[in-house]
Amino acid sequence: MNITSDIKSITYLKSKAADLFNQINETHRPVIITQNGEPRAVLQDPKSYENMRNAIGILKLVSQGESDIKNGKAKSQEDVFKDIENSLKKSLNE
Repeated sequence: MNITSDIKSITYLKSKAADLFNQINETHRPVIITQNGEPRAVLQDPKSYENMRNAIGILKLVSQGESDIKNGKAKSQEDVFKDIENSLKKSLNE
């Protein structure tokens, strides 16, 4: 991976947008767009973006779960299955 090929100026984007889109869709690597030498935006192919968003969502859920465990807001697996079993028995007896 050559990061210098993944950094392009806004002028390059304006003149070679189709080439740049081909690059990000073939390599699945994001491209950093600079303006006046400063990073200003990131271009990424849709599938990689979707995968990134899904990964972030999973990490948020894991983080929330860890926080719940630390704060005592969790049940043991045994208790969960007992609750399910009791609910099923109750619904079958009604």
